[in-house]
Amino acid sequence: MDDGAAGAAMLKALRKRRGLSLAETARALISIAERLGQPRTSLPSIAGLQRSVARWESAHPTRPDERHQLLLAHLYGRTPAGAVALGAGSDFAELMDALTHLGESAAQLAMLRSVLVRAATEQGGGMLALLSTGVQAGLAAAMADPSRTDDNLVTGLAGVVSDVNAQVSSLPFVRLQLMLAPALEACRQLLTGPLPDELASQLRGVSVAAHTLAGRLAFETRDDTASRGLYAAATREAGLLPDPWRRATVHMSHALTTLYSTHGLDGARQLVDTAVRDARTGGSVVVRARAHALQAEIAARAGQRRQAEAALGLAWFDMERDHSGDPSATSFAAGHLRGFEGVCQLWVGDPSLAHDRFAASAAVLSAPREQVQRAIVRTDQALARIRMGEPRSAAELLHECLLTAASTGGRVPAIRLRRARQELRPWRREDWVADLDDHLMDVLGS
Repeated sequence: MDDGAAGAAMLKALRKRRGLSLAETARALISIAERLGQPRTSLPSIAGLQRSVARWESAHPTRPDERHQLLLAHLYGRTPAGAVALGAGSDFAELMDALTHLGESAAQLAMLRSVLVRAATEQGGGMLALLSTGVQAGLAAAMADPSRTDDNLVTGLAGVVSDVNAQVSSLPFVRLQLMLAPALEACRQLLTGPLPDELASQLRGVSVAAHTLAGRLAFETRDDTASRGLYAAATREAGLLPDPWRRATVHMSHALTTLYSTHGLDGARQLVDTAVRDARTGGSVVVRARAHALQAEIAARAGQRRQAEAALGLAWFDMERDHSGDPSATSFAAGHLRGFEGVCQLWVGDPSLAHDRFAASAAVLSAPREQVQRAIVRTDQALARIRMGEPRSAAELLHECLLTAASTGGRVPAIRLRRARQELRPWRREDWVADLDDHLMDVLGS
């Protein structure tokens, strides 16, 4: 069976498991479309939609278009009893697998998942929506008796942390905090119980990721005291794991929040230098590349051109190596490193080169999760235009960056935007600067 036929078979099995006929499926999808506010005149007839469902399940299937994928996602994103269920083993997870077999892109599937997660949180749902029914039961039992923790539960909690992380840029940070908090507390309680060493190590890895993400979210909501405490907890947990690359990731995330929540570079520099030491002895070449890239940025901000160039060289050396089997292979890529190159050129090099590096980086930062980073890169690109003597072009780009900042709510893009505006002071009497100020006031309130 080829991929398309496999996807069609999965869709058919999903429908039959729900006990739905073709006509009943069509009626259910039309009912969902009406509930979502789609105009009745734009909806197909039941007979027409029934034929479409049959084509999706045929021996030579067609793939549902984006509109029908959304309706299917809402149908299978809830159990027959009406509860939201998006975790591993759910009908929604099987729908995602079916659409993958039918050739749908990862970006479209990520968008569908974001829509369903947003819908779940808007209706009061949270972490449990990201867990399968079996894992929910296992979690309840383990919270009463941590010795009942098993592989499925640890995998489910890891999936929750990964899902919440994937929604950065898609959902408000406060809402992400509410979704993450139960998983964070579950990790804390379960690690107090007597667990086999291997299972305890796996759960501790989930705890490190959860505390690190929670530290980032607390920073985004301007609770810097809580953020520091969460990073400290993540550092302690990571120190109990055998491979120091995890502790390096904690230090790097902490360094970035420190850079934007304190004056001066000393605090961030100390964290970055510690991350580099851990990364050099760790098992992830990708994490090592990222640590050197961040070290290069700190050096450039301090005006240390030679040190910045040396650290960038080490980052590229690691970035261009074979990453197969790397435990953090997808966390950092060449597009991200181009952005760090741009920052270094902006501070201790040629602003025109910085502009080109930022453009190259922004071009590949297209995933929903990367929109905060893309807003940062594009704002820095506007700053490069100012320093190239093109302030009006920079202002035009900053309008675009403001739209992204408004949609993501990121704290760092807002800080970078204000700093870029400060460099436009020589042109403050120009109408186009006044327009930018109005836009800044509308979006950021300053």
